[in-house]
Amino acid sequence: MQSFLSSHGKPEIQTLVDAIAMNKTSGGAPLNLSVAQWAVLGEYLLPLTLAQDEVLCRQGSTDRTLYLVASGSLNVHFEDANKRIQLAILGAGSMVGEGSFFSGNPRRATVQAGSKCVLWSLPPLRFSELTHRKPDLALAITMAAGMVVAQRLQHVQQRIAVT
Repeated sequence: MQSFLSSHGKPEIQTLVDAIAMNKTSGGAPLNLSVAQWAVLGEYLLPLTLAQDEVLCRQGSTDRTLYLVASGSLNVHFEDANKRIQLAILGAGSMVGEGSFFSGNPRRATVQAGSKCVLWSLPPLRFSELTHRKPDLALAITMAAGMVVAQRLQHVQQRIAVT
């Protein structure tokens, strides 16, 4: 079994790079960066580990953080007054949080760990720093998130799954 942690107990960015390269689904994060670019981007991303069933973000929350899934799976569901509707299951190499990242609007769905997950987050403040210091990487992230939004909107069943 592949280790997701460094010798210091911190998640390894290479696990994310590998997951993105392997994920060819429409929810995959289309980031094609060089080793040097990943090294720089890794300095702006924050690692996050979720236990199974732990909530990453709740429907209605106003956080604009963008997430990249290195390992595990996330369940995306919408909640109304009567029931909970599962919208998607996202795996390693996926991106989540793209809707609020762009719009600043509240989250349209709740995202919960379907299994233990390792994610990398890009909070708004870190993204702002990235835009000023490394605009080429900020543009790559923006274009990748835009591609994910466009791919998800092409499928009627997944339109509400833009989180």
